[in-house]
Amino acid sequence: MGVTSLARKSTRFLTISRQDSLESEGQSSDTSVGDVEFEFLSTDEVIMSGQSVSSDDQCHSLEMDFDDDDKEERDPSDTIEKNRSFWESQHLGVQTNIYRTSSLETKIRSATKEAIQEIKSCEAVCGCNRKMMGAITTCRNCLMREVSMRLQKAGFNSAICKTKWRTSSDIPSGEHIFLDVIDNTNPKKGEVRVMIELNFQAEFEMARGSDEYNKLVQKLPEVFVGKVERLGNLIKILCNAAKKCMKDKKMHMGPWRKHRYMQAKWLGPCERNTSTTPLPMGNSERIITKPKSKASMLTIDLLEKLPTLHCTAVKVV
Repeated sequence: MGVTSLARKSTRFLTISRQDSLESEGQSSDTSVGDVEFEFLSTDEVIMSGQSVSSDDQCHSLEMDFDDDDKEERDPSDTIEKNRSFWESQHLGVQTNIYRTSSLETKIRSATKEAIQEIKSCEAVCGCNRKMMGAITTCRNCLMREVSMRLQKAGFNSAICKTKWRTSSDIPSGEHIFLDVIDNTNPKKGEVRVMIELNFQAEFEMARGSDEYNKLVQKLPEVFVGKVERLGNLIKILCNAAKKCMKDKKMHMGPWRKHRYMQAKWLGPCERNTSTTPLPMGNSERIITKPKSKASMLTIDLLEKLPTLHCTAVKVV
């Protein structure tokens, strides 16, 4: 499929089951593409039975609600064993998910990896209306546009997706941008949607996370490419782990790590934009090649200093 020249936008509505809310600390917003790690989830994955969370009516306020049985005295050895069992199940769930993939996801993964490597290998700067940056990987929007364009050239129905949600009783408003690929090549399976998040691991990082939680997050791939169902499963596992972490630390959180908030990021109604046509000057999100200097370093140094040089007039006798 070639590059789409005209903007085509569509809104997709995905059913979001009401799950338990999950709280956490401040959300990391840094975007960088370092050493890319491509791992995937399994279609046959079954979420571990020990990962369920309490009902919605227990934690819709900003303060953490602890169960009554937590106030009772417990055998320390019993608590340690339960904690160990919990974290083992979370690690097992993540590992079961990220080390399996379907043939479709493998193709999209390879194309995405190739696109990112190609972008990183070229000397380029952001062409959007922001300040010029040393590397395009620091600009999320420009990077996504370039990856989407390369996926389209490879024959995939790729688009830039934007979700946006309003404030509700338990989560604040927000918006999120990511990529997806829609595949209709298999009539038996119907439409298959594969999600692409270029900053997946950072979305779950917490500054005050426990060692157990941080180790779990480190198992996540930096770049996620997987089906909607797989993404939903990973969100649930990580949100359960974050809730356990904060409960053990007796800390109350902001609402931006709740289960419903994280679901809204990727699984809420979204607008798909398949256009990769550069926007008008001033709003462009193109990536332009950084021009090579045609002057020597000595010339550049002199040009920088000449405007500040002042000559004193000397009378010749």
